[in-house]
Amino acid sequence: MARPKPPVFDKQKTVAENRRARFDYHIEDKFEAGLALHGTEVKALRAGQATIAESYAEVKDGEVWLINSNIPEYSHGNRLNHEPRRPRKLLLNAREIGKVFGAVERKGMTLVPLSIYFNGTGRAKVELALAKGKQAHDKRASVKERDWKRDKARLMRDRS
Repeated sequence: MARPKPPVFDKQKTVAENRRARFDYHIEDKFEAGLALHGTEVKALRAGQATIAESYAEVKDGEVWLINSNIPEYSHGNRLNHEPRRPRKLLLNAREIGKVFGAVERKGMTLVPLSIYFNGTGRAKVELALAKGKQAHDKRASVKERDWKRDKARLMRDRS
């Protein structure tokens, strides 16, 4: 009998979130990737210190790397501390790497991290998205839609 699959994106504790990505990109597909971290990086993440606002992921030599993410040095880390902005390897299986590589190469898509979190088993994970960049008029349309939803909710709340 097959083992039951764990729930998709079982987020227990969200450490960092890239809220700007949903505004700047059309999100096509999402992936969950593990992070290859050094010891003090895990401690800094557990303390809730990370920034992925300007980061992205790229495929090099059949591996996926998270570039420009900032995990600051751990305060009690002495000389064994890590480098805050080093490229971090993302752990995906071969089929997912092939799918991502094909989309980035052929379709001109971007790999954007949406969030860093700890799952139910305590492992650090990254929620990656294959995304296409929005034009200025697309951004204006999404702002207009968001404002209308807010006004609609306000009207419905006032009427009842």
